[in-house]
Amino acid sequence: MDITNRDVREITMSKKPNKEKLLDKVKDEKPVKSKILTLPILIIGFLVVVFGAYMLYAMTHMHVTSKTETSTVKTSSGSEKASSSTKKYVAGKDYKITYNNTDLIDKSTITKALDANGLNDINDLMDTSEDGGDMAKVEVYYNKDKNLLVENLFKNGHSSNKATTAVVYDLKNNQIVNSGVNYDTNYQPTWLVYTWEKLTK
Repeated sequence: MDITNRDVREITMSKKPNKEKLLDKVKDEKPVKSKILTLPILIIGFLVVVFGAYMLYAMTHMHVTSKTETSTVKTSSGSEKASSSTKKYVAGKDYKITYNNTDLIDKSTITKALDANGLNDINDLMDTSEDGGDMAKVEVYYNKDKNLLVENLFKNGHSSNKATTAVVYDLKNNQIVNSGVNYDTNYQPTWLVYTWEKLTK
């Protein structure tokens, strides 16, 4: 069978448009494929950003919460301390104060010396905690010749008649001159002028 020039042209012409159509199809498909690949990348990127923002928020919130909790704990422990320190102890019921020999020394002088040593703080004297005074009794003696007060302190549970500790206070210079159980005999007390005693057990 003879193939004429016309037939060859027809064959080649008919193939050419098909080839172009195929190329056009391929060209059209490439952007679709790239769009399909781009979509998951965008989704992953979005999720990373959202997750990162959430983590940042969570970390910041946790830090703020822990700070708040810490300050709450501090505040509550502070308020507990404050409430214990403002507890009202009643004279005659919880403790007893007795002044003796007031003609030798006035009450205000004794009070001033007790304030200087923290022995006028009833709450502290009554406090049995580790930080408290935990006292059963305080006796204050006056040495008139040397113008001294000798404060004998008796802790709760102390069995001996000897003080747990003693503080010697110089009234002239308003200062402690000696403290401890074995104070100098030169500071030997003479007159009992003040007694504080815990009544409640």
